[in-house]
This record gives sequence, C-alpha cells and structure tokens, in this order.
Amino acid sequence: MGLHTLRKIVLGAPNVEEAAGFYTEFGLTPLGEGRFASADGGEQLQLVTRPTRRLVAVTIGVDDRDDLLRAQADLARQGFDSTVEGKRLTAVEPVTGVTTRLEVEAPITVAPPEQPAVEYNAPGRIIRTNARALPLDRKDDVRPRKLGHVVLGSTDLETSMRFFRDGIGFKVSDMIQGRGSFMRCSTDHHNLLVQNTPVNFVHHSSWQVDDVDEVGRGASRLLEADPNRHVWGLGRHHIGSNFFWYLRDPSGTFAEYYSDLDTILEDQLWSPEVFEGKLARYNWGPPPPPSFIRPDDLAEIMAGAHTPGG
Repeated sequence: MGLHTLRKIVLGAPNVEEAAGFYTEFGLTPLGEGRFASADGGEQLQLVTRPTRRLVAVTIGVDDRDDLLRAQADLARQGFDSTVEGKRLTAVEPVTGVTTRLEVEAPITVAPPEQPAVEYNAPGRIIRTNARALPLDRKDDVRPRKLGHVVLGSTDLETSMRFFRDGIGFKVSDMIQGRGSFMRCSTDHHNLLVQNTPVNFVHHSSWQVDDVDEVGRGASRLLEADPNRHVWGLGRHHIGSNFFWYLRDPSGTFAEYYSDLDTILEDQLWSPEVFEGKLARYNWGPPPPPSFIRPDDLAEIMAGAHTPGG
C-alpha cells in the first residue's frame, strides 16, 4: 500500500483559543499557533479560524514520489484536478471542500505502552491475586498516542467516495447500508469515514490511547471540569471493534478517545461487510443520543456554508 499514515488534520473553528484549551485538556501537546502534537505522531492537529466548524485539510503519508504520480493519474481519471510539487500532491475534494495532501514521509512509529499489560481476572482464570488492578494506580494525564481517524459528512457521497477511494487510494474496510464507508490508508481498520448527510460537516476526530482504562480516565477528567462535554460513551463499536467515548469541543466538533481497534495487515484476509441498524453504530453501551447522529448545529453549519470563507 503506497498510503501508509493519516498524518494530520486541520480543523476550522469560530474561536480557536477556546478550542485550543479543550484539546490541551484532551491531552494533546500545544506547539503554538493552533498546532498540536500527539505523543507518538508529532504534529497531527492544527486549528484555524472559520465561521463554522469544518474539516479544512487532511494530510496522508505515502512511501515515495511514484505514489504521488499514481494518485494524480487516478484522480485525473475520475475527473479531479491535482498538483504535484516536490514531495507533495494537493487536491481539493469538490463536495466538502477538504484540501487533501499526500506527502512523502516515513510512517509513524507508535511505541508499546510503558505500563505493564493489564491482566484481567475472569471466571476460572484468576491472573491477578492479592492486589488491586494496576490501572487504578495511574496518575499521569492521559495523552493520545496518535490520530486515528476523522469522520466527514458529505451531501454527495458518490462523488466524495470516488475522490477518496478511486482517486486518493483509500481502501474500504466496512460499509453502513445506504450511509457511508469506513476506509483506511494504513493498517488501522479505518482512518476516514465518509457519510451521506444533508450538509457538509466534520463529525469527529478520533485519538488512540493505550487501553479502555485510558479511555475512561481521559473522558472522566474532561467531564469533571465540564459535564456538558459529554456526548456518548463508554461503549464498544461493532465496526472496528474499538472501545469509545465521545466528547464535544467548544466549536461543537466531537473528539473521541478510542482503544483496541481492528488491524488489517493483509488485505486479502479481510472481507468488508455491510452493516445496518444497531451494529452500524455500536455493539454495547448506552444508546447514542439524537445529537450524535444529527448534531444540533447542522442548521447553523448549513447557513455558514453560504458565508464567504465558510
């Protein structure tokens, strides 16, 4: 696979300073000028001022310049323009307006967790004795290890899919019946989900942490500071298998802590499936609130789409 990493996203927000405070509390490291780093991925988020929240840009790592030329040719066959300069290809997805960049650079290396692997007791399998569970003693702030994926709503799913799948080169991992596709540019189950929606908007970004205890600890600390940040969780998705907890940043964009995502090392050993109903959203957990499926500010976003610079 020429594509190998989801490197970075640029999010638009009406108030960058407020959003920056949230992502600092979320556990990302501020680098200045609205830029943030994850623990292992380096700079992976940039916040820029926009009238309404949106996904402004996404950067994907590739192996070499041949991958850029391959993508340029594939985009052209699908009717999309792109430019290649040096080690970067740039193209704009025409429906959502998301600037998409392919850059020649090394893959992100995620180090194993520093803490010992969690040992779980189970009926007939007692592993931990005479001691409390190790995660209960963790005191450090939760720090996301890397950017995992971003979810984008598109008013023209077919065109957006042709751009990302047939042009850029994402591979489909699973699908939601009549709604969208989970796609990957790495060995992660998904790095991009594009959904059919009544307005173009960014739904959420997702950030990997070590395990389900870190999902819970990270969300709990954010909610202790402001309970209104809660969106949905704790639960486990069926598509991708990951544990999740979603929170809301000040602009209204959701941010997800996740752990234990499916990994696809051999394309021929994975068969994409089509899901609908409950399993399209989750396997267990509290039911998703209506605002998760249809965020409360969609009308505002739709109005902002007609604002210059929106």
